[in-house]
Amino acid sequence: MSIYLIRHGETPGNRDRIVQVPETPLSDRGLDQAQRLAERLRDEPIRRILASDLARADMTARALSTTLGLAVESEPLLQERNFGDLRGTPYAELEEDLFGPDFAPPGGETWEVFYQRVDAAWARIAAAADGLDGHLAVVTHGLVLHGLAERHLVLPAEAEAESSGGQPRALANTCLTIADIPAAGEAGSPAHVSLFGCARHLEEGDGSAGISGI
Repeated sequence: MSIYLIRHGETPGNRDRIVQVPETPLSDRGLDQAQRLAERLRDEPIRRILASDLARADMTARALSTTLGLAVESEPLLQERNFGDLRGTPYAELEEDLFGPDFAPPGGETWEVFYQRVDAAWARIAAAADGLDGHLAVVTHGLVLHGLAERHLVLPAEAEAESSGGQPRALANTCLTIADIPAAGEAGSPAHVSLFGCARHLEEGDGSAGISGI
């Protein structure tokens, strides 16, 4: 059994390089990306869908829901890091490094608080996956995926080499990471990643696999 970890589709905030607000929807391109992802996963034995309740993740999950015939289970623990008063600010106007190790956004989450939530999100994911006779799809955000990768997943060597200094990994919109859950009787063993940040479903047409940012 595997967990399919998915980043949401492109939004106007991604496109225009703006720190996103919770209600930011998918752009037209993001909707197309979500549908491409859904078609890629159409024949996979996915049995449940968990998703952040922020609009951009929920809309991405709805594309999967329609294609796979599964309900979307909203999970606030999967929300992106809360940047508080900086939400809605263009990146070009920021005076601080948003991803700096000691940066605490006014009115938002410190890294410590955010990572505590990521840990709780992973516990929720593991509980949802337990006993499934197929795979679990999880739709979330770039920094959540980064946190899960750093704290709870065993990555391929080439993916480990891409990260340095705690900086966010470059993860394309609707990219797919597959984490394989240990078999029964191997409780406590880590989840190993067999596919990391793959966006091959965006390689043709106007899918724009290169979009990144939170």
